[in-house]
Amino acid sequence: MKTSFYHYLMTERDPHKQDDITLFANAAFNDQIFPKQSEDYDEVSTHLEMNANYLPSMVIFDEAWQRYVDKLSKE
Repeated sequence: MKTSFYHYLMTERDPHKQDDITLFANAAFNDQIFPKQSEDYDEVSTHLEMNANYLPSMVIFDEAWQRYVDKLSKE
């Protein structure tokens, strides 16, 4: 079974780092309606566009998604 994007994103959490992806991960952790089981770009992207006022730019999501895809390709 593939890892969901949310599961991958949680590996980026850190209470001390302040880079964009870490801040995104920390905020997504508190998002009660985040599609936690999703492996689908469009589903996660739509959720973020419609509900995630904590994400200042979708470019951050795109960068995180690319890291997710890269990690999956190495598994």
